[in-house]
Amino acid sequence: MRQLLIALLAAWISIHTVYAENVDQQQPGCMPYSGEHLSFDVGWEFINAGSATMDISAAGNGWQVKTFARTNKALDIFRKVRDHITAEGICIDGKMQSTLFDANLHERKYKAKKRTDFLWKENKVTHTQNQVTEHFDVPAGHLSVIDAFLAVRNLKLVPGQMIKIPVFDSRKRYEIEVTIAPEKKIITAPWGEKVSCLIVKPKLKSEGIFTNKGEMTLWMTDDERHIPIKLIAKIKFGRIIANLTGYAKSQAKVASAAQ
Repeated sequence: MRQLLIALLAAWISIHTVYAENVDQQQPGCMPYSGEHLSFDVGWEFINAGSATMDISAAGNGWQVKTFARTNKALDIFRKVRDHITAEGICIDGKMQSTLFDANLHERKYKAKKRTDFLWKENKVTHTQNQVTEHFDVPAGHLSVIDAFLAVRNLKLVPGQMIKIPVFDSRKRYEIEVTIAPEKKIITAPWGEKVSCLIVKPKLKSEGIFTNKGEMTLWMTDDERHIPIKLIAKIKFGRIIANLTGYAKSQAKVASAAQ
């Protein structure tokens, strides 16, 4: 179990033709999701394991995303998880640019504070953990895994598509590969409506909340919002399954300086 919803995406395969679309070709509007609150039930196979939330706020010329994942009381006895992650970014010429990824992880006896600063004007990134700071050469345009998830939502997704998004995560610079399956699926959303969903399959090379690196499948609404309704991630023993239990969109909330 590690950092959740966070991550995503890549590779374009049409039913008869293979083609690719770069993340620069986003729909108009850098961050249309400010004011969103999403809540999830998270389980291991058929056992309820905990919950996770994601809140997106406006912040200056950009956004702030706060995610929180926790195990329930029953699982706390065996493996207590309390993961807090904050991701921030700005819009530059209508495109997304991450500026901060801050993780405060508490998983059983494991505790860690990790901070990544995207110094995009200098084409560099700093990663700080256990009071040790490392410097990396990373071109502007790279995203954190959470911002990559939002970038995918903000694309015009087509069945059969493959996308690549440049990310920096866990001291690694790479491209998340995401495929959009040719087929769609009807799923009942938390608000009671049956909705058509795109099947999105990101291939991760780093860990996410409640997940290990590897294959993940997301079901997103087949509309301009691309709301994540369900997530399944394969882990060493079984699968982690997250289901959306609540979705709300208020007037764009502004992140306070205290956050």
